[in-house]
Amino acid sequence: MKEKLIDLFKYTFHFNKEMIKIISENIPKIDEKTVSLINHTLNAQQIWNARISGEKTFEVWQINSFESLEEINQQNFRNSIQIIENSDIDQRIEYYNSRGTAFENSIFEMLFQAINHSTYHRGQINSLLKQNGIEPVLTDYIFYKR
Repeated sequence: MKEKLIDLFKYTFHFNKEMIKIISENIPKIDEKTVSLINHTLNAQQIWNARISGEKTFEVWQINSFESLEEINQQNFRNSIQIIENSDIDQRIEYYNSRGTAFENSIFEMLFQAINHSTYHRGQINSLLKQNGIEPVLTDYIFYKR
Protein backbone atom coordinates (compact mmCIF):
# COMPACT_ATOMS: atom_id res chain seq x y z
CA MET A 1 0.00 0.00 0.00
CA LYS A 2 2.85 2.38 0.76
CA GLU A 3 4.21 1.99 -2.78
CA LYS A 4 0.81 2.95 -4.22
CA LEU A 5 0.62 6.04 -2.00
CA ILE A 6 4.11 7.07 -3.07
CA ASP A 7 3.07 6.64 -6.72
CA LEU A 8 -0.02 8.80 -6.16
CA PHE A 9 2.07 11.52 -4.52
CA LYS A 10 4.48 11.43 -7.47
CA TYR A 11 1.45 11.94 -9.72
CA THR A 12 0.18 14.76 -7.49
CA PHE A 13 3.59 16.45 -7.42
CA HIS A 14 3.98 16.17 -11.20
CA PHE A 15 0.63 17.72 -12.06
CA ASN A 16 0.84 20.39 -9.37
CA LYS A 17 4.15 21.33 -11.01
CA GLU A 18 2.51 21.40 -14.45
CA MET A 19 -0.29 23.61 -13.13
CA ILE A 20 2.19 26.05 -11.59
CA LYS A 21 4.06 26.12 -14.90
CA ILE A 22 1.03 26.82 -17.10
CA ILE A 23 -0.22 29.48 -14.70
CA SER A 24 3.18 31.19 -14.65
CA GLU A 25 3.39 31.09 -18.45
CA ASN A 26 -0.01 32.78 -18.75
CA ILE A 27 -0.01 35.25 -15.85
CA PRO A 28 -1.66 38.09 -17.81
CA LYS A 29 -4.70 35.86 -18.50
CA ILE A 30 -4.92 34.34 -15.01
CA ASP A 31 -7.70 35.46 -12.69
CA GLU A 32 -7.66 35.72 -8.89
CA LYS A 33 -9.73 32.55 -8.46
CA THR A 34 -7.09 30.48 -10.28
CA VAL A 35 -4.32 31.93 -8.11
CA SER A 36 -6.41 31.26 -5.01
CA LEU A 37 -7.08 27.65 -6.03
CA ILE A 38 -3.47 26.72 -6.82
CA ASN A 39 -2.44 28.17 -3.45
CA HIS A 40 -5.28 26.36 -1.68
CA THR A 41 -4.33 23.08 -3.37
CA LEU A 42 -0.74 23.34 -2.12
CA ASN A 43 -1.78 24.68 1.29
CA ALA A 44 -4.12 21.74 1.87
CA GLN A 45 -1.39 19.17 1.29
CA GLN A 46 0.89 21.08 3.66
CA ILE A 47 -1.91 21.17 6.25
CA TRP A 48 -2.56 17.41 6.07
CA ASN A 49 1.17 16.68 6.32
CA ALA A 50 1.49 19.04 9.29
CA ARG A 51 -1.50 17.51 11.07
CA ILE A 52 0.19 14.11 10.82
CA SER A 53 3.62 15.33 11.87
CA GLY A 54 2.38 17.77 14.51
CA GLU A 55 3.86 20.84 12.86
CA LYS A 56 2.46 24.33 12.32
CA THR A 57 0.03 24.49 9.41
CA PHE A 58 -0.54 27.01 6.69
CA GLU A 59 -3.83 28.85 6.56
CA VAL A 60 -6.33 27.10 4.29
CA TRP A 61 -6.73 30.03 1.86
CA GLN A 62 -3.44 31.89 2.39
CA ILE A 63 -1.88 33.34 -0.73
CA ASN A 64 1.83 32.55 -1.04
CA SER A 65 4.21 34.44 -3.26
CA PHE A 66 4.02 32.96 -6.74
CA GLU A 67 7.79 32.46 -6.70
CA SER A 68 7.44 30.15 -3.66
CA LEU A 69 4.86 27.76 -5.14
CA GLU A 70 7.36 25.39 -6.73
CA GLU A 71 9.30 25.12 -3.48
CA ILE A 72 6.08 24.54 -1.48
CA ASN A 73 5.11 21.79 -3.93
CA GLN A 74 8.58 20.22 -3.59
CA GLN A 75 8.50 20.43 0.22
CA ASN A 76 5.00 18.97 0.34
CA PHE A 77 6.15 16.06 -1.79
CA ARG A 78 9.22 15.40 0.37
CA ASN A 79 7.17 15.59 3.56
CA SER A 80 4.43 13.29 2.26
CA ILE A 81 6.98 10.67 1.16
CA GLN A 82 8.81 10.92 4.49
CA ILE A 83 5.53 10.37 6.35
CA ILE A 84 4.71 7.32 4.23
CA GLU A 85 8.16 5.81 4.63
CA ASN A 86 8.44 6.43 8.38
CA SER A 87 4.89 5.85 9.63
CA ASP A 88 2.40 3.12 10.26
CA ILE A 89 -0.21 4.37 7.79
CA ASP A 90 -2.95 2.59 9.76
CA GLN A 91 -2.17 4.64 12.87
CA ARG A 92 -5.02 6.93 13.86
CA ILE A 93 -4.26 10.56 14.67
CA GLU A 94 -6.41 13.14 16.37
CA TYR A 95 -6.29 16.59 14.78
CA TYR A 96 -8.29 19.78 14.61
CA ASN A 97 -9.78 21.25 11.47
CA SER A 98 -9.53 24.96 10.61
CA ARG A 99 -12.65 25.64 12.71
CA GLY A 100 -11.16 23.96 15.78
CA THR A 101 -13.29 20.79 15.66
CA ALA A 102 -11.49 17.60 16.70
CA PHE A 103 -11.42 14.58 14.39
CA GLU A 104 -9.53 11.31 14.21
CA ASN A 105 -8.46 9.49 11.05
CA SER A 106 -5.76 7.07 9.97
CA ILE A 107 -2.61 8.43 8.35
CA PHE A 108 -3.66 6.62 5.17
CA GLU A 109 -7.04 8.38 5.15
CA MET A 110 -5.42 11.76 5.75
CA LEU A 111 -2.86 11.27 2.99
CA PHE A 112 -5.46 9.99 0.55
CA GLN A 113 -7.57 13.06 1.34
CA ALA A 114 -4.62 15.28 0.34
CA ILE A 115 -4.30 13.42 -2.98
CA ASN A 116 -8.01 13.41 -3.75
CA HIS A 117 -8.42 17.06 -2.76
CA SER A 118 -5.63 18.18 -5.08
CA THR A 119 -7.15 16.23 -7.99
CA TYR A 120 -10.48 17.95 -7.43
CA HIS A 121 -8.97 21.43 -7.39
CA ARG A 122 -6.75 20.82 -10.43
CA GLY A 123 -9.99 20.05 -12.27
CA GLN A 124 -11.42 23.39 -11.14
CA ILE A 125 -8.23 25.17 -12.22
CA ASN A 126 -8.41 23.51 -15.64
CA SER A 127 -11.97 24.75 -16.03
CA LEU A 128 -10.87 28.30 -15.21
CA LEU A 129 -7.90 28.05 -17.59
CA LYS A 130 -10.23 27.02 -20.41
CA GLN A 131 -12.62 29.89 -19.61
CA ASN A 132 -9.66 32.26 -19.92
CA GLY A 133 -8.60 30.90 -23.32
CA ILE A 134 -5.75 28.74 -22.02
CA GLU A 135 -5.40 25.11 -23.08
CA PRO A 136 -6.03 22.97 -19.97
CA VAL A 137 -3.47 20.45 -18.74
CA LEU A 138 -4.46 16.80 -19.22
CA THR A 139 -4.14 15.66 -15.61
CA ASP A 140 -5.81 12.25 -15.70
CA TYR A 141 -3.85 9.62 -13.80
CA ILE A 142 -3.85 7.32 -16.83
CA PHE A 143 -2.05 9.97 -18.92
CA TYR A 144 0.59 10.15 -16.21
CA LYS A 145 1.08 6.40 -16.29
CA ARG A 146 1.32 6.08 -20.09
